[in-house]
Amino acid sequence: MDEQERGRVETLQREKPRNSRWGSLSSVSTPIQWFRKLRSELHWSFLVAVVIVYGINQGLGMGLSRVSVQYYMKDEQKLEPSEAQVYSGIIQIPWIVKPLWGLLTDTLPIFGFRRRPYFLLSGFLTIISMLWLSLGGNVPLAYALSSLIIASVGVAIADVTVDACVTQNSIAHPSLAGDMQSLCGFSSSFGALIGFSLSGILIHLVGPKGVFGMLCIPAALIILAGILLRESRAQHFAYQRVDEKFLDAAKSMWTTLKHRDVWRPCLYMYLSLALGLNIREGIFYWFTDAEDGPKFSQEVVGSIFSFGAIGSLLGVFVYQNFLKSHPYRSTLFWAQLLFGLSGLMDLVLVLRLNLKLGVPDYLFVVMDDTISIFIIRIKWMPLLVLSSKLCPAGIEGTFFALLMSIDHVGLLSSSWTGGILLHMLNVTRTQFDNLWMAILIRSLLRVLPIGLLFLIPESDPSMAVLPSELLRTKKGDDVLEPETLEMAPLVNSA
Repeated sequence: MDEQERGRVETLQREKPRNSRWGSLSSVSTPIQWFRKLRSELHWSFLVAVVIVYGINQGLGMGLSRVSVQYYMKDEQKLEPSEAQVYSGIIQIPWIVKPLWGLLTDTLPIFGFRRRPYFLLSGFLTIISMLWLSLGGNVPLAYALSSLIIASVGVAIADVTVDACVTQNSIAHPSLAGDMQSLCGFSSSFGALIGFSLSGILIHLVGPKGVFGMLCIPAALIILAGILLRESRAQHFAYQRVDEKFLDAAKSMWTTLKHRDVWRPCLYMYLSLALGLNIREGIFYWFTDAEDGPKFSQEVVGSIFSFGAIGSLLGVFVYQNFLKSHPYRSTLFWAQLLFGLSGLMDLVLVLRLNLKLGVPDYLFVVMDDTISIFIIRIKWMPLLVLSSKLCPAGIEGTFFALLMSIDHVGLLSSSWTGGILLHMLNVTRTQFDNLWMAILIRSLLRVLPIGLLFLIPESDPSMAVLPSELLRTKKGDDVLEPETLEMAPLVNSA
């Protein structure tokens, strides 16, 4: 840590309330304050990229696409809940190979640029796939899945590219890591709130395919971000050494992954996600098709998900103001416990106990989704901060992508296992008698990761995890240094 960074940290520490562990209302920071704080230390183009990728492309785009894909699979392709659950996992496979996209952005510049071309590629892939799906008429299932997978590739490439910048800045400014993840989380949650709020109305007006066409707009903004990004060209890059660089990066990744303080959190992240079985499609079908269910309309389903986005925003706010300095283990213990208990709210709903208590379906589902997503965000934020601190210098994008791919393997395992569970319990488009059993099994499994918290470091988010030798940036003639990137901290540029 240099003198300027140390002085800034000491100033922040002096500004903390001295007599209260939680601080006072005057110390509660808002998204505008986060943004200003980061703007004073980091270049504006980094913040713009975060807002576009997380807020518009992933947040708004996810809100629109998630509901659209669910209705498309149910009404257009006529799939059973277990089939839709498995196929939803297949669509996410491009996120599992994120290290590949990370390796490309870290080691293979295109025309001398490491970030800009990948933003452009991401936008074009998404636009082409969404246009083809929206204008293609009655598309066979295999072609529809292929189109959705290609769109997922585009979103994953943009995510990896901006993640590399977030990780690079987290290493340069460890004390700002929590603020950066809070900005990412806020942007994603706020965008999702808008997307989910509009999704049901848009599906009712133009159908799922029409919404797919609208998803070209967020993709076009990714292209715009790539065009506007000011990035220095890598000088004297030896393209004939790309295979050597790939090998060096792989060796560096393996060396880091063997570190005890790295593989243990990775194992925890995978198991905590894999054990939380995903039976979302079964519950969605029950929402809309069950004879004794609430039979929610498209607009109602979209509005329910929008309240989940509000829960996510609240989670970011609470973590940023009250939990970002707490040790990883204590935060994850309570988050994981509450995560398991919150799953039982679905059980109350499916068994119709809420009606016996006089609580309407819509009100209960809104409370359920808001609370559940709030807890998920609280659970996810410290893991993101920890992941950003596990990345060695020089391959930040690649290694962060590797960590996120491990998480997506966990999500894929959760989705496929959930689909198998729905199939074994004979939960279909018209048969929901055993759905309560699937919910109970899922809720019990969610609590098991508490016994694995010993895998998480005992430190708090302000402390480094990796040894200093893994945080040093490798110098070289064809290595683009952080000072030459407009996305790098202004203090480094100075």
